[in-house]
Amino acid sequence: MRDFQLFARLFSAVIVLIVCVNNTIAVAQDQAAIANSVQQWPQWRGANLDNTSTESNLPVEFSKDKNMVWRFELPGPGGASPIVWNDTVFVTSVVDEKSIWLHCVGKDGVEIWRKQLQGTNQASRDGGNSASPSPSTDGKHVWAMSTAGFIECFDYDGNLVWSVDLQERYGEFKIQFGMTSTAILDEGKLYLQLIHGEMRDKDSTSVGTIVALEAATGKQIWRHDRATEATFENKHSYASPIVIHTGNSSLLVTHGGDYVMGHSLDDGTELWRCGGLNSKDNYNPTLRFVASPMFAAGELIVPSAKNGPVISLDIEKLSGDVTESQEAFNWRLEKGTPDVATPVIANGMVFLARESGVMMCLDAESGEEVYSERLFADRHRSTPVVAGDHLYLAGRDGTVLVLATDRKGTVLARNELGEETLASPAISNGKIYVRTMNALYCFGK
Repeated sequence: MRDFQLFARLFSAVIVLIVCVNNTIAVAQDQAAIANSVQQWPQWRGANLDNTSTESNLPVEFSKDKNMVWRFELPGPGGASPIVWNDTVFVTSVVDEKSIWLHCVGKDGVEIWRKQLQGTNQASRDGGNSASPSPSTDGKHVWAMSTAGFIECFDYDGNLVWSVDLQERYGEFKIQFGMTSTAILDEGKLYLQLIHGEMRDKDSTSVGTIVALEAATGKQIWRHDRATEATFENKHSYASPIVIHTGNSSLLVTHGGDYVMGHSLDDGTELWRCGGLNSKDNYNPTLRFVASPMFAAGELIVPSAKNGPVISLDIEKLSGDVTESQEAFNWRLEKGTPDVATPVIANGMVFLARESGVMMCLDAESGEEVYSERLFADRHRSTPVVAGDHLYLAGRDGTVLVLATDRKGTVLARNELGEETLASPAISNGKIYVRTMNALYCFGK
């Protein structure tokens, strides 16, 4: 009898142990699944530099009174978009109209620390300032750049790791509205395009500089001079580069000086170039580029400026000068480019948020117009972002539209914040982060 009772107790203990182990494994698996499902937004345009997220559990309607998780009052304005790692948000702003600051904000909307960046603010036209380039992070460090010409690295405690004076290293910036191009972080390297030049020297052409830096140290890996025939204001580019990884190759794409170009990641040498964005027969001396290229599904969408053309290039057919190569082009739209906002690709369509407040949607394969609708009455600046089947578009007046990524341009919600905004939203871990000139918002269900 005692043996039976002992056996029964041991059997019960084993069953309890098995249940506990299984529960522990299940919890660990659930936590791992949750961790793996978190999509970081480590730099402008997101982790894949395509302004898209696969997250779908996001609010469609939100305001200061609805689905707002928190609101952080910023001490000054800026156009830099927020970046997110887990629940930590970084953004830059200009304080007291002179100094430039990097802010680290926690998951409760409370500022953890702020650090002043080197250099002083340079006010620009149309509400712009030196807090225009967006920061980037790898979850351990954060890199911040301003139009003052410094790029700096901080750890997550706010300690300065290194600082580089780009103008001291690469020459004085000669650009009309400041070096607003955002540095791109990829596999431990920072890629910068510094495309500028003396505008008043009408006889000289564009010789920009592109560089790769070690993200850990700020040391130069390589430097490449990027030459084109562009003159006058077209020597200036406010666009940002992108890094493209395909099944066959990896490359850096720069945009400015009348051309879009592909470069080797190893040494920056030119692999290909494409012009035709500014007609040589009817040359526009003020067609500087602001909107950046976008890549998805083997297709490189390249905007120009001031209602000029948009082109689609086949990334696998680019070598040498492809300006006159019909094989390299998927299609060409003669007029309708965004002037500031970067194109976005979703559901087989290309979305072009034009400066006039009109959203133009094209078929990604053919380039044919699907629809064109006026959404805003004000001059538009922000690049749209896509999450699942929804497109989020922040208007300058603080209206954040949510559109279905369908072929009708269906407006699902019109969310009014009542604060001017130039920045692009960020999406991470079921939250939408919107930066206005006044505050940083976090919205979620």
